Amino acid sequence: MRKFLVVLDESRECLNAMRFAAMRAAHTNGGVEVLAVIPPEEFNHWIGVGDIMREEARERIQVHYEVFAKWMRDKQGVEPELVIREGVPVIEIMAQVQDDPEIGVLVLGAGTDKKGPGPLVTQLSKNSGSLPIPITIVPGDLSKERLEAIT
Repeated sequence: MRKFLVVLDESRECLNAMRFAAMRAAHTNGGVEVLAVIPPEEFNHWIGVGDIMREEARERIQVHYEVFAKWMRDKQGVEPELVIREGVPVIEIMAQVQDDPEIGVLVLGAGTDKKGPGPLVTQLSKNSGSLPIPITIVPGDLSKERLEAIT
C-alpha cells in the first residue's frame, strides 16, 4: 500500500497537510504515516532530566497525534500510523523515507507568513532532486472546501 508521509509539528500549516494526506489516502486506498521529530536540543541536560523531557515530548506528540488520528478515522476512514524519531528534522524525514519503502509521497504544509514557506519546505525543496519520492506542498491558507475539491 502506498503511504502519504506527513510531518506532525506545532505549525498552523500542519493542519492542511494532515487533511490533504488523509483525503488523498482515502480516495486512493492508501495509508497515512504521521512523523513527529523531537529535535536533539530539547535534551541537552543531565541524563535524568533529559529522559524526563524526552518522555514528556513523546506524551505531547501522542496527544497532538490523537486529535488528527480521530479525525482521519472518523471522517476519512483512514487509520494513520505514528512514527516518532529523534534528531534533526530534515535528516529524520529523509531517513524515514529511506526506511519505509511504502512511502510514496511526502506531504508538507507551507507557511503563509512573510518569512517564507517554513524551514522544512525550504530545506526539503532544495533536496527534492535527490529524493526517491515526490513532495506535495499544501498551502497553509487553503480552505477546507478547496482541499476537498482538489483531493
